[in-house]
Amino acid sequence: MRVITSPARLAVLMLAGTLLAGCAGTPEEEELDGVAERQLYEEGREALEESSYTTAINRLEAIDTRYPFGEHAEQAQLELIYAYHQTDDWESARAAASRFIRLHPDHPQVDYAYYMRGLAAWQAGRFSLERLRVIDISKRDLGATRDAYADFSELIQRYPSSQYAPDAKQRIVYLRNVLARHELHVADFYLRKGAYLAAVERGRWVLENYPQTQASRDALATMVEGYLGLGMRDRAGETLQVLIDNAPNHDRLRGRTFRPQHVKAESLSA
Repeated sequence: MRVITSPARLAVLMLAGTLLAGCAGTPEEEELDGVAERQLYEEGREALEESSYTTAINRLEAIDTRYPFGEHAEQAQLELIYAYHQTDDWESARAAASRFIRLHPDHPQVDYAYYMRGLAAWQAGRFSLERLRVIDISKRDLGATRDAYADFSELIQRYPSSQYAPDAKQRIVYLRNVLARHELHVADFYLRKGAYLAAVERGRWVLENYPQTQASRDALATMVEGYLGLGMRDRAGETLQVLIDNAPNHDRLRGRTFRPQHVKAESLSA
């Protein structure tokens, strides 16, 4: 007897087959079924030592999935952060670090997770390209820069004696300058567009939030020019004196005279 399948029934059967296929693991995942936690960990560690990071990630993820409360689970999660980082998967590295911090806030190596989370954001910001003078990252979107700054700052605040704190502090100095320069790029845009009050406020914000950066001197110059644009020559003169006292060789100065770059105003002398 021949069974006739209606179009609707056929569609249901095809959908069920698709779902079942989707539930099946990859051959590599199926190969790890039934493998003991210790063996997975040893294979993952060996792969890390041999710089076979894809294999390491495969083994360490298997531990995280199959043995979340096992003997090697916490260490596997830490090493997974490193493996993601080594494959330039910054997003996964940050997610894994954040998860470890959330699950194990009192772990003796949680400072490492904070550090690696910041380092992944640092790498995502493409700082190496700026060192090669390929780009000026202060002119780009600074989401990753702010993430790195926040992560390293939190590490130093929570674990000032951490072995990773000295490196984090050095990176924060650099990040402060990047963030300050970005604010000055915005202020420069305001000056060119005639939004002088907004430019002054940006310059003041840099002085208040990044006073120890090299950009703080440029912030003073921005404020002088913004005040000139507003016609507030007295305030411009006061700010100019501060600029001269702190950066007498600033490139906007000729002796004690300030020459505006974007504002149509007479030069100002202190």
